[in-house]
Amino acid sequence: MSESRAGINVAGERVTGETLDAEKLRARIAGLPPDRPVLIAGPTASGKSALALRIAEEAGGVVVNADALQVYAGWEVLTAQPPAEDRARAPHLLYGHLAPEADWSVGHWLRAVEPLLAGGARPIVTGGTGLYFTALTEGLAEVPPVPPAIRAQGDSLSLEALRDGLAPADAARIDIANRARVQRAWEVRRATGRALAEWQAAPAAPLLPPGSAERLLIDAPKDWLTPRIERRFDAMLAGGALDEARAMHPRWDPALPSSRAIGAAELIAHLEGRMGLDEVRVRAAIQTRQYAKRQRTWFRARMGDWSAVPALSTG
Repeated sequence: MSESRAGINVAGERVTGETLDAEKLRARIAGLPPDRPVLIAGPTASGKSALALRIAEEAGGVVVNADALQVYAGWEVLTAQPPAEDRARAPHLLYGHLAPEADWSVGHWLRAVEPLLAGGARPIVTGGTGLYFTALTEGLAEVPPVPPAIRAQGDSLSLEALRDGLAPADAARIDIANRARVQRAWEVRRATGRALAEWQAAPAAPLLPPGSAERLLIDAPKDWLTPRIERRFDAMLAGGALDEARAMHPRWDPALPSSRAIGAAELIAHLEGRMGLDEVRVRAAIQTRQYAKRQRTWFRARMGDWSAVPALSTG
């Protein structure tokens, strides 16, 4: 491992972790204890899956999904799930295993991950959903389930109406542009009479305390990542994303969490003759850049002590 304790995080700021160049990264992979979990976070399109696969092949382990949308079947290409050839090279778990209509939350994900930490192949947990990693390493509060009727009511409301129903404590701490986060806080308050922030104030013990795993955060500078994002959506179209949309069209429901895959609504609009393919490309690229920015904000706030890995070294 590198002896340097100064790193540069995804915001370009100096942090307490280790910064690894390509040579040091190879050395770290070779020196990973076979029974020690590895966590790999990073913004979309930054090469997380490639790094996870490399570690699985070179040092052993099973790749475990930590992306809230890659759990759904139907949008495998659009959500950038590992292709069949990668899955044939190393075991991959929790990818595309849910029907598009299935309910899923960070709590569901933690319960699915917990037995994978108990033994067997070393888990290499990778994805871009920062909340999953925070829950895994810091703990997650036990929030009561939301009744289906309240969830259906939330689905029917506009984002503005949901914001108006937030508790002040929630409005001050969540991304109010993120409908999923806003609706979750609205639903909890509606169901329990208490702010989500109150429930989250006393989290349970974490499954993986920070010192129990290798924690890697891919440093993907904006000027490197932006053209990669723009190229990737074209690659998704070439790889069958429009065919996925055709297959999903008969069961399309914009209220489903699975329908929040970036570009899904635009591809459906294209199939219905409401949007040209060029506009689909432009909108998807804009949304992906905005999502990467939100991811960086989360990483900067919650993962400042993770080891920074240069994006270019991930291939």
